[in-house]
Amino acid sequence: MTISNTLKEKIAVQVIRTLYHQFEKFPNDVSSNRNAPFHEAFVKAFSYNLNGKVSSIPTLISLSSWLHGLNTSLGQSFFENTAHILCGGEKREFTTSKRNNLPIEQEQKDFISKIITDLSNGNKMPSLANENNMIFQKVLTSNLVEGTDFTADVFYENDTEIVCIEIKTVKPNKGIFRVEKQKILEAKAALKNRYPQKNISYFLAFPFDPLSDIPCGYNKKRFMDYSVGFTKYFDENEILLAGEFWDYLSGVEGTMEAILEIINTIATPHFMNELTFLSEPQNRITQRQDYLDLLEKWFLFQEHFLVMHIDEISKKITNKNDERMLNQSCFKEGEYKSDRVQHLLRLLSK
Repeated sequence: MTISNTLKEKIAVQVIRTLYHQFEKFPNDVSSNRNAPFHEAFVKAFSYNLNGKVSSIPTLISLSSWLHGLNTSLGQSFFENTAHILCGGEKREFTTSKRNNLPIEQEQKDFISKIITDLSNGNKMPSLANENNMIFQKVLTSNLVEGTDFTADVFYENDTEIVCIEIKTVKPNKGIFRVEKQKILEAKAALKNRYPQKNISYFLAFPFDPLSDIPCGYNKKRFMDYSVGFTKYFDENEILLAGEFWDYLSGVEGTMEAILEIINTIATPHFMNELTFLSEPQNRITQRQDYLDLLEKWFLFQEHFLVMHIDEISKKITNKNDERMLNQSCFKEGEYKSDRVQHLLRLLSK
């Protein structure tokens, strides 16, 4: 079993968007590199080490800057958007600035302070079950106070549960774990107050395991041991890592493999040429089979369906707007025109 074609297509659209913008930013001309005198001065010390590996120090600096941008794009856009696609969730802020900060009982806050103190002193090991029992118990006398602001990169709910996930870099900074743990405990307590009949889960998620020998593999204990202070504050059951994370979102085993297959299929040196080919509406007619083959290769199943039925759509056109929609390019600056697709699908269904 694998994820549906609908999900594959939505993920493919994210891949295309990410690739397009990264190609646009790629430093083909290092002479236009921004001034970085301190970087250049320090990197010169490694000239012998870099010999034969990069053509010049300005090239290295330009590529490093570009790669940093790719890392940021993956972390702040691609991973989050793909997670939302897989689980039907969204980013949700519970902050004072958004006027939806969730209050917490003072007694819960006191319990949380004790938990953090015990973990910090090594008096107790982290235990998801025990900590939940402490912070979720009903208080005798209500005394609500302001809770800690928090943002869930992924938030979704159903009839029985609320799930919050924060997607983190695979190399977390030292010293963040105590702060993260306290914030998560307060967030769970506040959410339980708001949704008393629902199970509350809050995870830290890491998109891949950098210590694994295989792309989709992971070893949670080794990964957590690698970062100082991680196991001191977090139970393994609070962490989602690599394939476990992506499978959890979709409910389907092998989801990370499916995502990488989509990326590897689209992300080739021919990407920009292939995107240009698909962006030319006339190619749907003059090079129809090549066009259909590339749409299928890129997991663009709805567009493939429309091109297969282009004659039927043409017969149902009754106004200039429909005609213009049909003749539009399916992409604009790397963005797939999903509104156009839905318009034409509605037209075809009439």
